[in-house]
Amino acid sequence: MKRSFVQALLNSDELDRKVLVKGWVRHFRSNRFLILNDGSGQHGLQCVIDNEAFSADLLKQINVGAAVSIEGKLVASAGKGQKVEVLVEDLEILGGANPEEYPLQPKKHSLEFLREIAHLRPRTNTFGAIMRVRHHLAFAVHEFFHKNGFYYINTPIVTGSDAEGAGEMFQVTTLPLDNVPKTESGEVDFKKDFFAKQTNLTVSGQLEAELAALGLGQVYTFGPTFRAENSNTSRHLAEFWMIEPEVAFNEISENMDLAEDFIKYVVKYVLENCQEDLAFLEARQKDEEKGKPEKDRSPMALIEKLNFVLGESYERVTYTEAIDILKNSKPNKKKKFKYLIEEWGADLQSEHERYLVEKHFGKPVILYDYPAKIKAFYMRVNDDGKTVRAMDILFPGIGEMVGGSQREERYEVLKEKIKEFNIPEEELWWYLETRKFGTVPHSGFGLGFERLVMFVTGMSNIRDVIPFPRTPQNAEF
Repeated sequence: MKRSFVQALLNSDELDRKVLVKGWVRHFRSNRFLILNDGSGQHGLQCVIDNEAFSADLLKQINVGAAVSIEGKLVASAGKGQKVEVLVEDLEILGGANPEEYPLQPKKHSLEFLREIAHLRPRTNTFGAIMRVRHHLAFAVHEFFHKNGFYYINTPIVTGSDAEGAGEMFQVTTLPLDNVPKTESGEVDFKKDFFAKQTNLTVSGQLEAELAALGLGQVYTFGPTFRAENSNTSRHLAEFWMIEPEVAFNEISENMDLAEDFIKYVVKYVLENCQEDLAFLEARQKDEEKGKPEKDRSPMALIEKLNFVLGESYERVTYTEAIDILKNSKPNKKKKFKYLIEEWGADLQSEHERYLVEKHFGKPVILYDYPAKIKAFYMRVNDDGKTVRAMDILFPGIGEMVGGSQREERYEVLKEKIKEFNIPEEELWWYLETRKFGTVPHSGFGLGFERLVMFVTGMSNIRDVIPFPRTPQNAEF
């Protein structure tokens, strides 16, 4: 008999038929009522056992966490809380779970504890919901770009360049660490390394995606990126996933349109396809925030927040206009901001971004035309010489969600910017060369996938929205 999934059976109207279902025991009470979950949905399936039909030895093996195979009759449930249930006719223990050793029990566990057992946490309601939402978000990302004529590009994970110019990169080498070859001047001799040059794990696929866009028109990357930033905050990972579209002939306003359309599409997709999981995560968030002071609570309930970003068009505001608003705001004048806004050129913090979204405009905001000094080398310089065509999309509760720009397409200007940022020109000769042969205006943006998952699930720590987080001094599992 072909196996049925729990979620399909819970939604089935085809009753009084024999079914085969397999999964893990979530609850077992009175040696009679077994709740089975196979990961296909939030809710478990009640299986009713006639305990006189099975041996006591077999029933003793049915513990929380055990994997079982059940054949039986799908019928309308006589009890409350479920539409259907299975009357068990045959039961097999596929894998037992010693209750004295199995760490997941039918009670609330802290997120910190669950991070220590990340190999088991997908079996919990919370992480089952998060991972299903994560899947649907990833599917929606690919669907949006495919429907809009983009090509999916796999950019290198091993790279010889630093796209961000930050220098916080993981080095890739096959050189023997106990006997590193040196040049006559005493420096590491990378010519003897595997790639014959210094290489690292990528921090971004953007530069390579630009090359592809300047031939294919519009492309996107969606892959792992790495930052060797020694940060243990709730918003940093050493390994995370980035979504990075690049479009030839797009200028900054068209880039804003694309980013807004993209975010609205993926959020709408999840709202339509993950209703049960989102309802669970919303209830979980409300419960978690009960004891917190108001300033630390989410500005709105989870599903309300998701609908908030689907509403009217996002407010488009220049950085200069935003600085004026923030300088004259009550929190700034009364010194309530942790980082006071005193002059033009300040790098905006999350508290400033959230003020603009949640208090001043009451909608998502797209900030653009940032000071050149606080942005990357590849962003197009405006005619004023002070600002660049950068854009950030700001969301409630999280601040910056998307960062992007129109790229500098002018050869001489880009060459000068690379020099200003102290980036060796020979590292980016190929990037510069695209500005010599058929250069065009082009734009793109980057969105950290885990940050998007955090926003959609309401989770407050980025380590809880990726299956196996990589952080300083932690590469377990």
